[in-house]
Amino acid sequence: VQLQASGGGLMQAGGSLRLSCTASSRTVSNNAMGWFRQTPGKERDFVASISWNGGATSYADSVKGRFTISRAKASNTMSLQMSGLTPEDTAVYFCAASRRAWSSGSRSDYIKWGQGTQVTVSS
Repeated sequence: VQLQASGGGLMQAGGSLRLSCTASSRTVSNNAMGWFRQTPGKERDFVASISWNGGATSYADSVKGRFTISRAKASNTMSLQMSGLTPEDTAVYFCAASRRAWSSGSRSDYIKWGQGTQVTVSS
């Protein structure tokens, strides 16, 4: 299975952006999925995750209340709605599929990664 992330771009602070991640097959339909982000020279950090059925979600403290993760199993798509963007949200965002039905921020759980999409927030 391949994961394709899209929706990144340039946005002013305070704006909103929606990222999408599409899986090439239903192979990950029973797996948790998540979003991570990375800036140059830093570790890839957890942003949000969602369980296989969408019933559970988890967020990094830095994005709680601003970002919302969702998934549509019928279309093999996961989304990240981002609002109240700040320059600190600037990063390359990666979607990933876990080897478990539910995963939170443990990067080692995630075994399949998309290519990343750049989000840049200007002040």
